Amino acid sequence: MPHDRPPVCWNVGHKDGRIRHQLLANNRYDEALGERESAYQGRYQVTGNYIEYWDDTGFTADGEFIDGVLYHAGMVLYRKE
Repeated sequence: MPHDRPPVCWNVGHKDGRIRHQLLANNRYDEALGERESAYQGRYQVTGNYIEYWDDTGFTADGEFIDGVLYHAGMVLYRKE
């Protein structure tokens, strides 16, 4: 029987919806790009307002939460319900 996916702590996305991140409760993330679900996956860590990403292919990135908005890699990602 497949394992249930951990609960989503945060859903964030670009205004146009083409880039979407799910920050999961187990400190993993799932990033979708356009029609491509799970385009990138990896782990993340939040320290204060700062977030660091380590994708499973070795790519790293970071970002900052300001007033509930995530500024990440030149993008502005808004919380989605």
